[in-house]
Amino acid sequence: MNVRARKLLAYAAAAVVLVAVFALYTRPQFMVDVADLVWGCFQ
Repeated sequence: MNVRARKLLAYAAAAVVLVAVFALYTRPQFMVDVADLVWGCFQ
């Protein structure tokens, strides 16, 4: 693979990861779970 193809593949992978993370934030139960995990770190 040449440099341009690798860069394009890296950008595409990063975009897929970002879309997946943003999709998780639309689920209220996921947000509650994240808040519980963060709260548990400081108890």
